[in-house]
Amino acid sequence: MRALALTAVTAVLIAACGGTAQPAPTAAATTRAPTAAPTTAAPAAAASVTFKADLKTTNEVPPIANDEKSGSGTATVTFDLTRSAAGAITAAKAKFDVQLSGFPTTTAITLGHIHKAAAGANGAVAVGFKTDAPNPIALTTGGTTIAKADITVDPALAQQIIDDPAGYYVNIHSATNPGGVVRGQLTKQ
Repeated sequence: MRALALTAVTAVLIAACGGTAQPAPTAAATTRAPTAAPTTAAPAAAASVTFKADLKTTNEVPPIANDEKSGSGTATVTFDLTRSAAGAITAAKAKFDVQLSGFPTTTAITLGHIHKAAAGANGAVAVGFKTDAPNPIALTTGGTTIAKADITVDPALAQQIIDDPAGYYVNIHSATNPGGVVRGQLTKQ
């Protein structure tokens, strides 16, 4: 009787589980061909990086208080980069496009640089683009455009600027304000 009861219970369990009992799968049946893991290519590192700077006399340290305080401008800085297969910068060239306006017609622009320092602090020159102080640009109309290209930038310095643009500023110097007349921190575009 016990055997009959055991058989009945087994039949009920098999039915509850969805049908007849299946033989256990063999090792060959459970072995699956390996599937390749999906691969995603790393994004390509940029071949150029662009920054902007809003140039103001009030950004200078100390702010400009003489007749040139009316001036302002914008700067666009583009780094054209050469990279290794691993993405490291191996060479860098900079292009500068600066627009100045609102200055007295007696203003003479002597120098232009990227300096290393945060807003509110003065710092050392990192990249020069107008470096011929003895040949100033006379702003006889109160403004000008300065365009310089093909400026060599040390690859390590280019990477530092890309990593921390707010730690660098564009500074334009004049004969009246040799420490700088307008400046603005870089922002990546």
